[in-house]
Amino acid sequence: MLSSIADIMVPAFGRLSVTTDADTVLAPGSIIAANHTSLADPAIVLAALHRLGVEPVVMAAAGLWRVPLLGRALAGGGHIPVFRGDARAAAALDAATDALAQGRLVLIYAEGGLPRRTDAAEAAPGTFRSGLARLAERTAAPVVPVGQAGARRITSGSVAKQLAGLATAPLRRPDLHVHVGAPLQLIGDHQVCTTRARTAVTGAWRTAAAHLGESAALAA
Repeated sequence: MLSSIADIMVPAFGRLSVTTDADTVLAPGSIIAANHTSLADPAIVLAALHRLGVEPVVMAAAGLWRVPLLGRALAGGGHIPVFRGDARAAAALDAATDALAQGRLVLIYAEGGLPRRTDAAEAAPGTFRSGLARLAERTAAPVVPVGQAGARRITSGSVAKQLAGLATAPLRRPDLHVHVGAPLQLIGDHQVCTTRARTAVTGAWRTAAAHLGESAALAA
């Protein structure tokens, strides 16, 4: 349901395009790892995946469950709240493991938060936390790297700038692009696997940024 709503709403705020690698596979029980740059990008990624016939379970900050309507939609769709720095944090990995075992796809943001930049420019994904590698090791699930670019053209910066960007996006309709890469298996040392995952997501992001003509990002 959440993915369907995103696919309906996102075109009102920007022009979304989607590409995949030739050997991309979105098999049941896969982990989808995406870069996180803006409050807008989860909706953009969900809309893109919906166009590819996929409706994943999302691992997201637990605070979103307190937002009216959104919280109800998240709970109703079986999405997974992540309590960072809390004794309940481990429960998110348990819930993700169960979802993967049921053949659901799980969308995870391994950076664990948004960048602290105020500009709208593209930049490579930040440092990944270890949760993605631990989930992949526990489940042996393939990891599908996803890169999105353009979300910061809708919302970025201070609260005032984000509200202004959201209000003007339907008039500006910025270009947005999501690229889905080929799956990889993360086996072995957590640090090595985390680095491999970040490299793959960065590659997918570079492809997405190239579709938007973000030459500065590609040189980063």
